[in-house]
Amino acid sequence: MKTPFLSRFKIMKTRFWFYFFLLILFATCQKEAKKYVYVDGQDIKSAQGETIYLKGVNLGNWLLPEGYMFKFQNCNTPRKIDQAIRELIGNTATTSFWDSFLDNYVTEADIKWLAESGTNTIRLPFDYRLLTNDDFLGRDKHGYKYLDSAIGWCEKYNIYVLLDMHGAPGGQTGDNIDNSDGFPWLMVDEGMQQKVTDIWKEIAERYANNTSVVGYNLLNEPIAHYFENDSLKHNLEPLYKKITAAIREVDQNHIIFLGGAVWETDFSVFSEPFDDKLAYTFHKYWMPPEQKEIQQYIDFREKYNVPILMGESGENEDQWVKDFRELLDEHKIHWTFWPYKKMDNTSGPINFKKPEGYDAFIKYAESNRSTFGAIRTLKDSIPGISPKEIEAVLNQFVINSKFENCFPNKGYVEALGFTN
Repeated sequence: MKTPFLSRFKIMKTRFWFYFFLLILFATCQKEAKKYVYVDGQDIKSAQGETIYLKGVNLGNWLLPEGYMFKFQNCNTPRKIDQAIRELIGNTATTSFWDSFLDNYVTEADIKWLAESGTNTIRLPFDYRLLTNDDFLGRDKHGYKYLDSAIGWCEKYNIYVLLDMHGAPGGQTGDNIDNSDGFPWLMVDEGMQQKVTDIWKEIAERYANNTSVVGYNLLNEPIAHYFENDSLKHNLEPLYKKITAAIREVDQNHIIFLGGAVWETDFSVFSEPFDDKLAYTFHKYWMPPEQKEIQQYIDFREKYNVPILMGESGENEDQWVKDFRELLDEHKIHWTFWPYKKMDNTSGPINFKKPEGYDAFIKYAESNRSTFGAIRTLKDSIPGISPKEIEAVLNQFVINSKFENCFPNKGYVEALGFTN
């Protein structure tokens, strides 16, 4: 028996609306999937599908303090700086100083200024200890407060954030840069490799739905040149694969940035890309700003059809910075120069004054303090380092570093092509 025409019409109509609904649902899902910045061959594209070039700075010295930015040479890691301060003013006052430092060194006003200057990206270095129960700057597991704040400010001012694990469990570099124990134990210590994997998975799960986060820079400057002959480099890419696999369990959208070995300069450690959302990063300091210095990275980009980011450079004269930045722009290479803010130094966009009496603090921190006797002798012999005096100096350091008390290095700002 044939189906009446009216019944067939109703069936066809029902099918039409069913398939139409599926089409709309599919289109909506596709649109939703593109709300993240994504990789398209050698390009990074916005949620709207437009090619973008990441141009910005590193918020160095904030979530991983560095000795040279405190005007130290030998007292050059967070734990060494922290120890010197504790010797001078005690535990409670030291923790209070770090709380004040973390709350004020970078604030919303800094991010607003960067956005108005033309920055569209910040690379945010951090020590893994901020996110764990390890004691770091007087407290444990207090780092998400600062990551959340920075990401929130950047979202408000339309800036992308690249999360950069500058100090990893066990140490990925083996020098003061990673706040480690003088060897890149992460490359050989399976326990530390599992720890870094777990931390990155936790980070990715927290920010999986955040579209202001452009991605995750898994390790900063792995394997210093001192350790090239220790057969460590072959362990780097397998570790990257392990971390990436864990991240993809909770976050399938964000770009993962992989840095080369030997201070993030050596791409020979990489084989073919193992994920469809990878970008590769290199660092370049103190070389002629000429194409031959970056040609290997351009060749790598062409060979594997992937984006590349110059994650760190700078610490140089304005003309050098201008020449190198223009070279990167010419070759459409993403960049984030180092750093954003420094004390009493013009090699960065923002500067602030050194406090009066700070040199006494430097003298103490840089002196031999290897025994308790040496510490007592120093305290008796160096003027200006009483607890009250050092607390005042450190308080002034924080005050001076606040954005409203900083001032731009005009030549450096212009060298980066920024407008403020």
